[in-house]
Amino acid sequence: MAIRKIIFWMHLAAGVVAGLIILVMSATGVALAFEKEIIAWAERDVRRVTPPADAKRLPLDELIGKVRAAQPEFRPTGVTILSAPDIAVLVNANRTNGYYVNPYTGAVQPQGARKMRAFMLTMVEWHRYIGRRDGQRPIGKSITGACNVAFCFLAVSGLYLWWPRQWTKSALRAVTLFNTSLRGKPRDWNWHNVIGFWCAPVLVVVTITAMPISYKSVTDTIYKVTKTTAPVNTPVQVPTPAPGVSPLSQAALLAVVQEQAPHWHSITMRLGDITKGASFAVKQRDGSPRFVAAQFTLNPYTAEVLRAETYADYNTGRRIRSWMRFLHTGEALGPVAQFIAGLASLGGVVLTYTGLALAWRRFLRRNDPKQNLSV
Repeated sequence: MAIRKIIFWMHLAAGVVAGLIILVMSATGVALAFEKEIIAWAERDVRRVTPPADAKRLPLDELIGKVRAAQPEFRPTGVTILSAPDIAVLVNANRTNGYYVNPYTGAVQPQGARKMRAFMLTMVEWHRYIGRRDGQRPIGKSITGACNVAFCFLAVSGLYLWWPRQWTKSALRAVTLFNTSLRGKPRDWNWHNVIGFWCAPVLVVVTITAMPISYKSVTDTIYKVTKTTAPVNTPVQVPTPAPGVSPLSQAALLAVVQEQAPHWHSITMRLGDITKGASFAVKQRDGSPRFVAAQFTLNPYTAEVLRAETYADYNTGRRIRSWMRFLHTGEALGPVAQFIAGLASLGGVVLTYTGLALAWRRFLRRNDPKQNLSV
């Protein structure tokens, strides 16, 4: 019983100290659970195009040229092509600044859902850095990282405290099912236990998988335990071309990548310094986990593949690190897992509210003279 009491007070203290930050991370986590899907839905009108009868696409170079001609001040850094014939090509400069170009007509439109994109970016800033920007981000990240550890402890200790002392039907019902007739403190206690029971296992996974994002030392430990090394981003050496040789067209380079990955779903080409090679990130419809993008670097003068890296090339440490990153959002296991992760985040909001309410009532009762009058 003494151990249970110690864990209870540790649980309460952690909740009171980290509660408000956990509330922010949980609320923003709900919004971010389907960030990509929400943005795609919000800008569906500008993303979708009607393929003509002959369905002949314009060369990639021409599409990029159309955007540059329409927006002379725009400096693109990447191009994303989807295999679906009715989706426009995205030419972007950053996360919130880009243009869609019709692959058949060359018509250029600005990205839709700008307000939604800005909203999601704000959610990311609060989720990771509690709204801190620029030089203050490390401070915000250290706070959210520590509160995430506290959240993990709350989920684990909550399951321990939830464990019924007597396994009777009535005792189990009280902590696994909602009682709609309750009000005030009994209602908060019921909600805290029921939501904690159903959400805590998911929240344990969500918080543990967030730790490598917050702490490099956790990532280093993963590689140390698996006796592997972290990937090193060494630049590709592009052979010096013969005098007078010009770079190949982007369309020609894209065609080579499509041959290398015939089951591609999306291809992103990074635009920039060609002396470092032509770089492509490719997501495929089969073969690899849905969250992994194969990386190809080509010689821009000959289209020779200088580097190719797929999931099969990952060592054990990198595979674990990749899975943890996308288990955090549920993306690793598909839409159902994303929904469960988002629902657990919503549960985290209610758990924080009910936990703080119960703590407030506990301390308020102790300090209320009316409550102590009869003592």
